[in-house]
Amino acid sequence: MASAELVSLPALLARNMRDSGSHPAYREKEYGIWQSWSWNETGAEIEALALGFLDLGVAPGEHVAIVGRNRPHFYWSMVAAQMVGAVPVPIYQDSVAEEIAYVLDHCGAAYAVVEDQEQVDKTIEVKDRLPGLKVVIYLDGKGLRKYDHSHLKSFADLQAAGREKRGTLEAELSRRRDALTLDSTCVMLYTSGTTGRPKGVVLSNNNIIETSKSSGQFDVLSKDESILAYLPMAWVGDFIFAVGQAYWCGFCVCCPESATTMHDNLREIGPSYFFAPPRFFEEQITQITIRMEDAGRFKKWLYGSGMRLARRVGPKILDGESVSGMDRLKYKLGNFFVYGPLRNRAGLSNVRVAYTAGEAIGPELFAFWRSLGINLKQLYGQTEASVFITQQPDNEVRADTVGVPSPGVELKIAESGEVFYRSPGTFVKYYKNDESTASTKDAEGWVATGDAGFIEESSGHLRIIDRVKDVGKLSNGALFAPKYVENKLKFFANILEAVVHGDGREACTAFINIDLTAVGNWAERNNIAYGSYQELAGHPQVLDTIQAHIEEVNESLSTDDMLSGCQVSRFLVLHKELDADDGEMTRTRKVRRNIVAEKFADLIGALYDGSDRVSTETEVTYEDGRKGSIKATLEIRDATVFAIKALEAAE
Repeated sequence: MASAELVSLPALLARNMRDSGSHPAYREKEYGIWQSWSWNETGAEIEALALGFLDLGVAPGEHVAIVGRNRPHFYWSMVAAQMVGAVPVPIYQDSVAEEIAYVLDHCGAAYAVVEDQEQVDKTIEVKDRLPGLKVVIYLDGKGLRKYDHSHLKSFADLQAAGREKRGTLEAELSRRRDALTLDSTCVMLYTSGTTGRPKGVVLSNNNIIETSKSSGQFDVLSKDESILAYLPMAWVGDFIFAVGQAYWCGFCVCCPESATTMHDNLREIGPSYFFAPPRFFEEQITQITIRMEDAGRFKKWLYGSGMRLARRVGPKILDGESVSGMDRLKYKLGNFFVYGPLRNRAGLSNVRVAYTAGEAIGPELFAFWRSLGINLKQLYGQTEASVFITQQPDNEVRADTVGVPSPGVELKIAESGEVFYRSPGTFVKYYKNDESTASTKDAEGWVATGDAGFIEESSGHLRIIDRVKDVGKLSNGALFAPKYVENKLKFFANILEAVVHGDGREACTAFINIDLTAVGNWAERNNIAYGSYQELAGHPQVLDTIQAHIEEVNESLSTDDMLSGCQVSRFLVLHKELDADDGEMTRTRKVRRNIVAEKFADLIGALYDGSDRVSTETEVTYEDGRKGSIKATLEIRDATVFAIKALEAAE
C-alpha cells in the first residue's frame, strides 16, 4: 500500500497484515499466561467487531465510549469504531460515575464498550441522565447474569454476530472504511481538567498519523520494538505510543495482567521502547531506597560507591563523551554488580529509548536513571499537539531542557514568555467549544500552551519554567516557579507530593504528602507503631526527616540565580493524601492548585501568620463513594533559608 493511501488506522492495519501478518501485534497476560495475537489475527478480531458494530446500528459520526484497563480488546474497539466511521472516546477507568456521566453526556455517546461489572454499574447509575446512550457492551460478564440485558451486550456476542453476518455487512464495512480520509476524526480525548471541566480534544487521522510517522523516524523505531501499555487509555500519551506509533511502525503492544502486576509484567516483557511519567521513576527510586536501607553493610557500601561513580561518568558514557580507561573499567564492574541488577529490577534492561513527560522531572531523578545507562529522555507535549512538541535527540539530553522542536513543529515565545507552537499534530478543535478553540488556537494555527519558557540561543533547546498561570513573583519581586521546587522535593523517597505556595507573598511555604510505602518501611524498621497515615505523617521524627529534605533543597536553590528566592521557609505535612476522588488532583495525578488552595485555605493562612500548630477538618471520599471527614491538628515548622550563594559570588 502506497504511503499516500495510509490515511487511517484501518489502512495501517491492512498494511501491517499484508507486510507483517505473522508478526506479533498484541500480547496480554491472562490467568498467568501470555496470550499473543499476530497482525493477521488482530485484523480478524477487529473486523468481526466492526461488523458487530454495523449489526448493532452504529452510524458514522456517532461516539463510542471505551472504559477499561489496557487490554487488546479495547484497542481493537477503537480501531473498529473508526472502521465504521464512528469516533472512539476513551474514558479514564478510575473515573467515578459522575465523571463518566459528564463525558458521555458531553460527547453524546450512543454506545459504550466497558470492561466489567464495576463499569457497567457506573453507567447504570447515570443512565437516566443519558437518553442518547443506546447499548453498553461489556467484556467480562462475571456478576452480570441477572442484570437487565435490554441495553447490555457482551463483547463476545457482538463479535459472533459480526462473523455470522459478514456476508451481508461486508460491502457496507468496505464502503465506510474506504470513505475515511486524513481529515476524518481519529479519536476524541478529554483533557485532564486541571482548571475546570475537561474539554474534548478532536484529533484527526492526519494529526495522529503524521505525528506517529515523524516521531517514529526521530527515534528510528521499527516493527521489532515492544512496549508495555499500562498508562490510562484515555491519556493522549498512551494513544500515540500504543496506537499511533504501534500501527505506523507495526510493533508489538503488550498489556499487563492487572495494575498490581504491572511491574512484574514489565520485567517479563523487557520492552525496548518505554514511556512513563516522572511518578513511575520516583516510585522505583523509593523501592530501591527501601531495599538498600534493609541491605547489609557490604551491599550498602557497594551501592553507594557504585552510584557515586555512575553519577560522575554514567551520563558521559551514555552520550559518547570522553571518559578515562580506568573509569570505564570501574563502570563495567559497576554495571555487573550494581547498575545491571537495578535496571533489571526496574524492568528496563532492554530499553533502547525511554521517555518521560506529563510534568517536569526533577534533575536529580533524571540524572539517577541516566547514570545507570538508561537512555531516558524528556519530551514536551500536550493532548492538543497529539503529544509531541519537543524531543531530546540522542547525545543532546539535559535535565534542564525539554529538547528541540519535534519534526514538523514550529515554536515561538510570546512577549509574556508563553510558549506557542504549530505542527501537523495540532488538534482540530475542542468539541462543542468554539470559544475555547479560538482562544487556544489562532487563525494561523499557533497554539497557546499555557506554559512559560524560553529557547536557548546557543542550543535551540526549549526550557520550560512552569505553567504561565502558576509562575508569579514574591512580594520582593523574586521569581516564583512552584513546579521546579516541587520536583526537587519529590526526588526524596519519603515525599510523594508537594505543593508550594508563595505568589505575591513574602516567602515560599509548602504542603507535603509523605510516601506511605517509604515512610512506613522506615517506621517498621525502627519499631515505631502507627495506626493511620495521619498518625505517621505527624510523627516528630518524620517531620525532622522532611525538614532535612526541604533544607537540602533550599541549599541547592540558593545557588540558582533565577530561582533562589523560591526556598521554602515554612511547611506542614498534610494529614491526608491528595486524591483525585476528592477533586484535589486530576486522573493523571496533576495537582489542581486552585482547589487545593480553596480547600486548605485555613492551612495556608496558618503557614503565613506565624502559627506553630493548626487544627482543621477536611471532607474525604471513601473507596465506596461515601463521604466523611477527618479532623487533625498539624504542626507547622520553619525551615532554614540559605543566603543566596550565586549572588554572593557575583558580588
